[in-house]
Amino acid sequence: MEIRQMATAFLINEGSVLMMKKEKSKIFNFAFWGGIGGHIEPNELNSPMEASFREIKEETGFKIDDIDNFRQKYILLEKNSGEIRQQYVYFGETKHRNFIPSDEGELYWIPKNEISSLYTSKIINLTIKHYLNNNDIDDVFVGTMMTNNEFKSDIQWSVIKETIGF
Repeated sequence: MEIRQMATAFLINEGSVLMMKKEKSKIFNFAFWGGIGGHIEPNELNSPMEASFREIKEETGFKIDDIDNFRQKYILLEKNSGEIRQQYVYFGETKHRNFIPSDEGELYWIPKNEISSLYTSKIINLTIKHYLNNNDIDDVFVGTMMTNNEFKSDIQWSVIKETIGF
């Protein structure tokens, strides 16, 4: 089984989140919405934040100095299309709304209260909902996609805590 590692960022400015609309991808053959990000390069495997900043610069033109309070909030795990997908998710606040057009998709500032109406992957939809209800918590959450007895997908949340001692 293959492992796909990705880094995704959601940039916030004045109550809106910068989202990317893509017409299709290798995974979806239809239009969908997501954050800013992509695959982690081999030299970035030990630093997904570096991968996230690279993707932000490539897809939006924002530089590190344009972003405040950038922090990892989630590690998402799911099995999809015969592979394990591990996604590192970051949130930050931009100092302005000026982005460059992207070859990856169309960028839009979406008000937070409208994000749940966008067509996103289930894991991203649940992550954004969780973030909006827990954005004041500094912990890093692990979200694992599960299937219940009715074969419905849901996510299980855990918090990563520092271990002390043995």
